[in-house]
Amino acid sequence: MELKFDMQQLNRQQQRQNVLTYAERKVASPSISLSDKSKKNESANDGVNKIFAELNGLVGLTEIKKLFYEVYAFGKIQKQRKKEQLCAEPTVLHSIFTGNPGTGKTTVARLMARLYKEMEVLSKGQLIEVERADLVGEFVGHTAQKTKEQVKKALGGLLFVDEAYSLVRGGEKDFGREAIDTLVKAMEDHKNEFVLVLAGYNQEMADFLASNPGLQSRFPLQIDFADYTLKELRDIAALMYQKHQYTPTESGWREIEKFLLQSLAGAGDTLQMGNARAVRNLVEGSLRSQAVRLLAEGNFSWDRRQLQTIVGEDIMAAAARLNKNRDKMKQGKKEAGEIIYMNNR
Repeated sequence: MELKFDMQQLNRQQQRQNVLTYAERKVASPSISLSDKSKKNESANDGVNKIFAELNGLVGLTEIKKLFYEVYAFGKIQKQRKKEQLCAEPTVLHSIFTGNPGTGKTTVARLMARLYKEMEVLSKGQLIEVERADLVGEFVGHTAQKTKEQVKKALGGLLFVDEAYSLVRGGEKDFGREAIDTLVKAMEDHKNEFVLVLAGYNQEMADFLASNPGLQSRFPLQIDFADYTLKELRDIAALMYQKHQYTPTESGWREIEKFLLQSLAGAGDTLQMGNARAVRNLVEGSLRSQAVRLLAEGNFSWDRRQLQTIVGEDIMAAAARLNKNRDKMKQGKKEAGEIIYMNNR
């Protein structure tokens, strides 16, 4: 079985099941080809192919997809060099992820953990996602204990610390710095037993790394997740509707693009931003709006086409609700009994 990779086909969707997967395409000309002779190796390649196929199915993230394969290729070659008793570089994979919310950081981290397991860098490949509250305690000594507990859960897998910059926001006497020190010590004590990924906004993470000169050198992979373009956001919406078996009409797509343009215009606003999370909120909201519209029509015998169709009215209702919710959240207000439909998964 051959593993091939083609940089030019990063963003093409698989049109049929027999299309070669992402990890099976050429890198460039000449191609890199790694042949497996045993069933064990063939099975391992199947796992890698599945991960790369999932990664390739994600919209955008072109440079990140290239980096993924570089990491995979480097690890594979170093392993072979070691077998041939050649000097092999250590595979240090601790990472910094920077970017706005909803740009794919957690999704990529989950795939990364699985890939490292297939590469035999990690023994389990689980993702443990934490934030400040999961690491920082309320009294002296409590923080180290809480942080060690999270590290223990992550052994054999990947520990993902979201909004890591918040660990230094409390000043010199804040317990957050103790969490950082404990994580750094764990990186030494449990070397090669887990991978640490620190994630957050670009500028905040830059300030965070500058606050501790020894931190940056411990994270050889520093990956920036760019905001999605209008086309990419539209493609994400199309994939979401396809997954749920819905089809927007022309008027539906016009309203979707109007909402997306509005979101892109508010890219500096963390509650109104051009990202996949905004798209998911709109799509899920439009499905509820469609259900309300169909019931209001009073006809309880709908055909397949009606059940699948999303019209402009459905998008407008969902967008209006989301915009209202954003305004409420900006003001820090919520009316009694009001439901705020903001999906933060």
